[in-house]
Amino acid sequence: MENRKVIQAGIENGSTKADIARTIGKDATTVAKEIRNHRKLKPRNTFNRPVLCAKRKGCKRGFCVQKCEQYEEPKCSRRDISPGACNKCPNGFGNKCPMDKYIYDAEVAEQQYRSVLSDSREGINLTAEERASIGEVIAPLLSQGQSVYQILSTHKGITQSERTMYSYIECGVFKDFGVNNFSLKEQVNRKQFKQKYKKRKEPANYMGRKYSDYLSFRADNPDTLTVGMDVVYNHPQGPYLQTFLFENTAFMIGFLHEVKDNEHMAKSINILQSRIGAELFSRLFSLILTDRGTEFEMAHLFELNSDASTRLNIFYCDPMQSSQKPHVENNHNYIRDIIPNGYPLNNITQDQIDLMFSHINSTPRRSLGGRTPYEIFCFMYGTHAAQLLNILEIKRDDVVLKPSLLYAIKR
Repeated sequence: MENRKVIQAGIENGSTKADIARTIGKDATTVAKEIRNHRKLKPRNTFNRPVLCAKRKGCKRGFCVQKCEQYEEPKCSRRDISPGACNKCPNGFGNKCPMDKYIYDAEVAEQQYRSVLSDSREGINLTAEERASIGEVIAPLLSQGQSVYQILSTHKGITQSERTMYSYIECGVFKDFGVNNFSLKEQVNRKQFKQKYKKRKEPANYMGRKYSDYLSFRADNPDTLTVGMDVVYNHPQGPYLQTFLFENTAFMIGFLHEVKDNEHMAKSINILQSRIGAELFSRLFSLILTDRGTEFEMAHLFELNSDASTRLNIFYCDPMQSSQKPHVENNHNYIRDIIPNGYPLNNITQDQIDLMFSHINSTPRRSLGGRTPYEIFCFMYGTHAAQLLNILEIKRDDVVLKPSLLYAIKR
């Protein structure tokens, strides 16, 4: 709640999302998502102005009552970009501003969050509202001796199957409405469980981002560099090493994370974009190929900037098809030489990770004609690019590909 109050105050002061994020110690994309998810639309007054067009001042048509072929949605930098809401807008609020407005209220946002949080922690594939709606329908009809099939055939708004409804009734989902297994024509003794209600998580939508779409994209853009993205870890509870492999050079970098979720993985993209600049970022990270891990499934966090503009394209391999990104998997063998399975990552720092990849990238490869990934990468993108990615060249005779590089091993 305190963070939400800071966000509201930042909006009212006209601060950018990045400024607000630094104040509360969050990422700018987190602040942008919070505002976008919880701001409330306040429609404009359409009296005597049914259509509002961005070209209205220079248009010869004058007064418009309907949208024409030249219509363009009006834009507002404060509302649409940063801070993303219209609270205390200095350019005029209320009736002075002719546009639709978005208002962010910290208390309303907190209430909405608590409602979603409570709903997400419950365990039947129904919301509390859906459960109440169904219970009010079936309770009187079951008391009249109707069967579940009879009720469902009449009330098409109940989308659950007959078998699901029997399971819900027998497990006590509708007991608050006086409905239990004795309400059924065929009584069944079944253990009663304490149930909670929630909608199950929808599967990730990969439409337009499947491996076949990636192949089509590469066919249309053959010069675009593919970057493979993956995660390596030695314990399910972490830490986790997010890796990026530039397939044309075998050059690899990585970021260490305590949490394996979309926000933390996308944060690495934000860091890279900020560190190396827009032009170099566009050359190196315009196309990413990864697997369908849950930590990568929220594509918009990776693809979009905080202002909703596109910064890269992300595609996903088919399920259980690691062979579709073989370069990433093969290069992980170098990581395993230095961090074998069972070795802890808890005490390793990001600086040590950068050192490890400096040694890996300074290892000559047969596939590169005896050259190192570092040499090929610097030839194509410059030494400065490698330095911005925190990778240095290690003399070939000084390269270490054993755990002793990171771990103090007692003999």
